[in-house]
Amino acid sequence: MSELVIASSEADAHAAEAIKQHHAALAGALSLRTEALLTAATRCDASAAEEARRDLVDWGRHELMPHALAEEQAMYPAAHATVEGHLLVEAMLGEHQVLSGLLREVADSDDLLRAAATATALRAVFDSHLTKENDLVVPLLAATPEVSLHDLLGGMHQLLGDAAETSSTDALDLDSGCGGHTCSCGEVDGPGYPELDVRPVPHAIRHATIFGALESVQPGNGLTLIAPHDPLPLLDQVNQRWPGIFSVAYTERGPEAWRLNLVRANA
Repeated sequence: MSELVIASSEADAHAAEAIKQHHAALAGALSLRTEALLTAATRCDASAAEEARRDLVDWGRHELMPHALAEEQAMYPAAHATVEGHLLVEAMLGEHQVLSGLLREVADSDDLLRAAATATALRAVFDSHLTKENDLVVPLLAATPEVSLHDLLGGMHQLLGDAAETSSTDALDLDSGCGGHTCSCGEVDGPGYPELDVRPVPHAIRHATIFGALESVQPGNGLTLIAPHDPLPLLDQVNQRWPGIFSVAYTERGPEAWRLNLVRANA
């Protein structure tokens, strides 16, 4: 659900919208990586599943968790200081610990199917967490005259920029391979692109969710988009952002859903 935000200034209103759009892009990026791991693991493709797991964990370490830390330092103290937000922020901080723990479980699991299941749980918790931030924390801060959401957002950008410069490039120890998971199904499938079903996503943040996912698609790979209508305006925007980069092939044209593969050209 997308709530109307009543802000105390025009700058705060723009900041609230920017935060929601960024959240949508993060959700799209995580959803694509989760689906890539789940698809590869269920198809018994250990090599692809291991690659997808590494990609998800690396993204989590360098994007998701730094974002959570920046929120804790820049946004949460102001909300925590209010009567309405005190207990809410305590719960949100607890969820950051849950997200961190789930990410570690994805990295450490000896079974790729179990890692994929944990990644699905990670996505569910993160989606719920973002909904509370969008619908509860951001409106609270935007409506508080003593708080400048615009300035808080600027502080988050600075923190995230510093984190990107100082972040360690050491990878997590993921050399366990398939571990206890073995498969002898012998199936050979098609490309099996991860699916991004945006039908439940609110219209206001739907495009940002898709753009976040497309940013994560590597050359030669793709995603299967499931939309509630023919996404022609979206495809125009995709071509404007990435001219000639993504090819489009419809596999279903309504009336309930439009399904299409977007494949990134090789570099």
